[in-house]
Amino acid sequence: MPTPLLSSLGLVALLATAPATPDNPLLRPWTGPYGGVPPFDQVKVEQFQPAIEAAMAEALAEIDAIANDPAPPTFENTIVAKEKTGRTLDRVMAVFGVYGSTMSTPEFQAVELEVSPKLAAFGDRIIQNEKLFARIAAVYAGRDEAALTPEQNRLVWLEYTRFVHAGAQLGAEAKERLSAINQRLATLYTQFSQNVLADETDHLLVLEEKDLAGLPDSYRAGAAVAAEASGHPGKWVVLNTRSSMEPFLTFSERRDLREKVWRTYYSRGDNGDAKDNKAIITEILALRAERAKLLGYATHAHWRLEDTMAKTPERAMALLEAVWTPAVARAHEEIADMQAVADAEGAGIRIEPWDYRFYAEKVRKAKYDIDENLVKPYLQLEQLREGMFQVATDVFGLRFAPVAGLPVVHPDVRVWEVTDAASGRHVGLWYWDPYARTGKQSGAWMSEYRSQHRFDGEVTPIVSNNSNFVKGTPGAPVLISWDDATTLFHEFGHALHGLSSNVAYPSLAGTEVALDFVEFPSQILEHWLPVPEILQRYARHYETGEPIPAALVARLERAANFNQGFQTVEYLASAIVDMKLHLAGAAKIDPDAFERETLAAIGMPREIVMRHRTPQFGHIFSGDGYSAGYYSYLWADTLTADAWEAFTAGAGPWDKQVAKRLREHVFSVGNTVDPAETYRAFRGRDAGIEALMRKRGFPVPTAPTAAK
Repeated sequence: MPTPLLSSLGLVALLATAPATPDNPLLRPWTGPYGGVPPFDQVKVEQFQPAIEAAMAEALAEIDAIANDPAPPTFENTIVAKEKTGRTLDRVMAVFGVYGSTMSTPEFQAVELEVSPKLAAFGDRIIQNEKLFARIAAVYAGRDEAALTPEQNRLVWLEYTRFVHAGAQLGAEAKERLSAINQRLATLYTQFSQNVLADETDHLLVLEEKDLAGLPDSYRAGAAVAAEASGHPGKWVVLNTRSSMEPFLTFSERRDLREKVWRTYYSRGDNGDAKDNKAIITEILALRAERAKLLGYATHAHWRLEDTMAKTPERAMALLEAVWTPAVARAHEEIADMQAVADAEGAGIRIEPWDYRFYAEKVRKAKYDIDENLVKPYLQLEQLREGMFQVATDVFGLRFAPVAGLPVVHPDVRVWEVTDAASGRHVGLWYWDPYARTGKQSGAWMSEYRSQHRFDGEVTPIVSNNSNFVKGTPGAPVLISWDDATTLFHEFGHALHGLSSNVAYPSLAGTEVALDFVEFPSQILEHWLPVPEILQRYARHYETGEPIPAALVARLERAANFNQGFQTVEYLASAIVDMKLHLAGAAKIDPDAFERETLAAIGMPREIVMRHRTPQFGHIFSGDGYSAGYYSYLWADTLTADAWEAFTAGAGPWDKQVAKRLREHVFSVGNTVDPAETYRAFRGRDAGIEALMRKRGFPVPTAPTAAK
């Protein structure tokens, strides 16, 4: 059973009695080259709980030493001292996070459920330390801004506002209830994630040879490997992940199987069984609403957006709604085109959600003489990785060189050293974990094992990129779709953001920025994938080695906005439902009914489903992370589209002056500057919605707007 809710005193007592674990490798400083590396080769699952409890006890002792310092509070003895706390716990949680996302065995999941509420109670114990907050508030109120650097002033302001935002000024009774809510939410988030992972792991479609009609050879090869790995040798398996589902729906000629794969994927967490997430969602939303009220906010959405660029849910919704209408109009045009193809073929069907990708591919071929099978042979995973490295060198001044012999969590993981291209100076390490496996969450993401800082010595970053490509037969190249290639570049943008960090304090480093700004550096990197120099050099046919033909690149450019209605609508639907769920306040939510009624009210095309249906929406229910914040991808894309026009209006994608400004004002500054000021420093002005609409091929508003 999970640990019961802990009072602050209960947590202290528990940690005080935690057994000493001096031989636990998770508690030791990282050793080895590059300032030390995670000891993945020494870790056992049973070491996590004692390590976490011991590291929390150590951190609380460090915090208490600051809180009880008899000297008057100063920037150095309070703010800087706090920056130095919790280093052991940071290291433990870095490895714990890797296991949670990529090596989630049943044994590990039991530990997750046990420690999640303890970690929440630990965080509240720090926020609710009245003596500590009094010292932080005193430094904030009495600071001499002229005596501090701009970065130090930013750190003081952020430290104070974070404590206030998290409830440091509440009364004792409210603090106790807030901590109980946070602990319960931590447990629910863990259960939600584990349920989705279980549905992704357990629900496979096993295919016979007769079921393979339309599937390209590259997909069949990966499906055969997946079948072997899942105990079905001689068969083919469709995994219940996006990277496996999307190409199946695009190419399979078996409409019945397309429907089965579609329903299985979009029913994750919604099967009415022990892994069903609907009751969990209802409780999460109720607790979030109660927490927001305790903290003095109208709704969870208002609480979450206070520290973002948007500032209010109303401003975020205004952007979503501005794009929704043209996106739906474009989607209906796409549906009409697909229906016309189906009718001409005599299919005798009405386009359904499981038909969308299949007939969209037919329309693309008819309109632009392109189909994915024509492009995919040129998109080799390893070659595209080299293309990303080329962008990193030419735009960001970074070089990547493979490193052997470092500990990794799984044999699939490889490591590169990152150096400054001009000086050869060591910058950091990049870990790459590209393939799907049992116990690994689906999708693609970036993780930060160690953030950059230099306030008590130069500490270099360690970051990772993680994907879920289906591994092919040994020695055969892994071919990926254009959408997956775009995602690959996107996540590498997050990695470059972490690697480019150049700040003094870890709390301000790398990707520790506003939610609706953090996607900007990742989204802009996507724009280098279709650049001709990258495609001609790195998009090479897996059999002949020939570069992708210029004529095919030209057709890709003409088709750049193809299917934009579908892509934008499926995203916007998720973002709007997310925001409306969190604007509902204390109303009791039936997730399926709310989703259905909200989509009907906004005019969701019946042929499209949300990108992330509510019962599997990990962005917003596996943690607070993107809750009431899924809009941020669109907000950031207003910056991205406008920023890319700075390149295209200049000397092009390799414009050295624009790249220099991008590095200096966006990628390197972390959270040392307000994101709106950061963008103005790069661009010279605020971003408007016009570039976003041009990028997506939608009508451009006549009246100028700005996403400030």
